Amino acid sequence: MKKVVFTDLDGTLLDSFSYSYCQALEAINLLRNKEIPIVFCSTKTRAEQEAYREELNIKDPFIVENGGAIFIPLAYFPFVFNHHKTTKDYLVIELGIPSQKVRETLKKVENEIGCYITGFGDMNVEEIAKDSGLNLKFAALAKQREYDETFKIENTQEKIEATLNKIEEAGLTYTHGGKYYDAMGGNDKGKATKILIELFRRKFGKIETIGIGDSQNDISMLKAVDVPVLVQKPDNRWEEVNLTNIYKVEGEGSQGWARAINELIGG
Repeated sequence: MKKVVFTDLDGTLLDSFSYSYCQALEAINLLRNKEIPIVFCSTKTRAEQEAYREELNIKDPFIVENGGAIFIPLAYFPFVFNHHKTTKDYLVIELGIPSQKVRETLKKVENEIGCYITGFGDMNVEEIAKDSGLNLKFAALAKQREYDETFKIENTQEKIEATLNKIEEAGLTYTHGGKYYDAMGGNDKGKATKILIELFRRKFGKIETIGIGDSQNDISMLKAVDVPVLVQKPDNRWEEVNLTNIYKVEGEGSQGWARAINELIGG
């Protein structure tokens, strides 16, 4: 039975602070040697994910910006399927609205509530790098958002809660991953994962899907797969999730990721 791996990036395949994947390299090579697809499913942009895909020589489909869109390399699936647009390299299935519309909504909320919303679209590359800890290369790639907006709110807790409520009233959803929030409209990691699972079934027949994550933001993806996996957070705890079949592995970031692959797939 063909296996397919869906994985979050930050705090999962990539370490939380260094963004390193070094401890996962042998496990990645194991999957490549077994021709097991590795599907990124992350809040990161297409540009960010393409950089990691090139470094790791991964050529499988990937899900960007919290399920904003699925990018499928041309001729990857040997059949016709519904998609929204074609680029030079990909067939694209879009679930989210354009990031510019998200930003316009955030600005309206900011004016109505009287808070300070600072998005990546408001910051230059140097400011994003300094604030996030990303190097200049990846700060520039993180700024290239297409289907959501990463932002922070500077105000009292009461104003922050009012702002988040107003964002939802305006028809957007949001996630919170520590320092930053991500606002979006229509993005759905779980839905995007299910769409790709059906395409993989059409290609391979019976499959077993593994999903690896570390946070609340990954739950919809984990619910969509056969084997949901959690790696530890930097404080050595696991995220609280309401999944009876969750598989917990020791180790944070790429260390936990590698352990999960070795335990579930092995040599």
